[in-house]
Amino acid sequence: MMRTRQERPTDSTPAPLPSPPPAPRWAVRAAQLTTLIVLPTGLWRLAMVCGFPSGYTAAGFVPFETPGAKLWMLALSVACELLALLTLGLVRPWGETVPRWVPVIGGRRVRPLAAVVPAAAGALALTAIWAAMPLWWTYPHADMTPAGRLLVGVIYQPLVLWGPLLGAVTVSYYRRTRPTHRED
Repeated sequence: MMRTRQERPTDSTPAPLPSPPPAPRWAVRAAQLTTLIVLPTGLWRLAMVCGFPSGYTAAGFVPFETPGAKLWMLALSVACELLALLTLGLVRPWGETVPRWVPVIGGRRVRPLAAVVPAAAGALALTAIWAAMPLWWTYPHADMTPAGRLLVGVIYQPLVLWGPLLGAVTVSYYRRTRPTHRED
């Protein structure tokens, strides 16, 4: 049986890349954990958007009662959770192949560096942002009640792990998806 011209592979047509191996169990759990460590702070901010002082004194809560502050807290909560959920893309198939429903690029393979570079930059930024959080209790918080100060300290402490967890999952993703160097 003869092949038609369309069926013959050509030198200009690259062979399809093999699918990367599945993410290790530890990376999947680390990615899932990132979504959970961001959740308490988002819920705390949403309570403030709804008018609950959430640990602030009456005078300390006044700046948070403005529409601009409420919009900021709502946007920050949603953005943080969405960014944390993006970590799941580093361990799920949609982080390796763009879902078909995405216009223009749906169904295409994700170039590893297109995911690794922003994820690594995010990991570094988050690590720097939250590095001082363990010192929360050493700073004065006159605008908070003692219970509120404890609550905020406890729910924000896990964010110290966000950057390192994202960094570890990013390294795992890179190792699984990096192009192999073939010797011809």
